[in-house]
Amino acid sequence: MDEESRIAAVSEVPEDGSFLFTVRDGFDTEEAILVRLTDGVVAFENYCPHWRDIRLDKGSGATMREDELVCEKHGATFESDSGACTFGPCEGAVLEEVEVAVDDGDVYLTDDRYEFENRGPSGDHDLSSGGRIGFSGQ
Repeated sequence: MDEESRIAAVSEVPEDGSFLFTVRDGFDTEEAILVRLTDGVVAFENYCPHWRDIRLDKGSGATMREDELVCEKHGATFESDSGACTFGPCEGAVLEEVEVAVDDGDVYLTDDRYEFENRGPSGDHDLSSGGRIGFSGQ
């Protein structure tokens, strides 16, 4: 494993949330999250399959409930190990996995689709923070 693909130490990934990082695909960036499991970590792209502009982790860790990720916008729940939606408007959908590997206590990006960009958010505008309908007041 090379240092350029190192995301974080496993110990930095919270047991009750997620660790946000950014990957690059050519000129485009995507956010992804690491989720701690009892036997390691798993990574997913950071969006709800119901609406791709809804981030699961807005920078302070994804909400977890009984070992499931929760979309705060829709209330959808996802199994933390598989990413399968077990409840909500996207029930049956699966979060897009990002391949990672653990080596000597560190997590590395191994997904051929991406290059590691940085820890934390991508810096792109967060479309999930407001309402979906605009009112001009006129």
